[in-house]
Amino acid sequence: MQRIWLRIASAVVAMEIALAAPVFAQNINFPVRDGVRPETTSGVPHVQIGIQPVPELSEEMLRQVAEFPGVVLGATRVSLPGAVGFQLAGDVSLAQPQAIVGGREFAHLHPDGSLHASLHPDTARAAIDAGWAVAHPWADQRTGWEGFVMIYTPISEAELDVVLNLVRGSYTFITGELLPET
Repeated sequence: MQRIWLRIASAVVAMEIALAAPVFAQNINFPVRDGVRPETTSGVPHVQIGIQPVPELSEEMLRQVAEFPGVVLGATRVSLPGAVGFQLAGDVSLAQPQAIVGGREFAHLHPDGSLHASLHPDTARAAIDAGWAVAHPWADQRTGWEGFVMIYTPISEAELDVVLNLVRGSYTFITGELLPET
């Protein structure tokens, strides 16, 4: 009898994973980013060097992220003073809690316009390969952080669109919930 229950339980888990697979599927087709990659520090704090943000683009990013279901913007819990944390409310389910660096903060925007986010590892690799991100120095420090990246500061509306796509991917990866297309 115990074997039957184990087989049923295994089948149910396999079915749940199969049904959830599209939710965890991430966009890994990014346009190649124009220009030279910004320089970053190699340690913590992990920041860009010599980049000036476009305040209107940062404001638009914050406006759109604030509309994500269950997201509260506020002072970061894990980054530099002045960074804005993208916190998930307590009633939002976490599909990948091990990928969050601290609290319920799935990403944060730095004063320089760059941001750190936890992405699906395949998405992180694609973003790095296309020139949109760099792995965080701690990305190999703990299981679940393999997709922890710094996304470079957007300097045009076209770049903001790609960056917002990455932030949306972070939300989906962490929560398991797809956001409506904008």
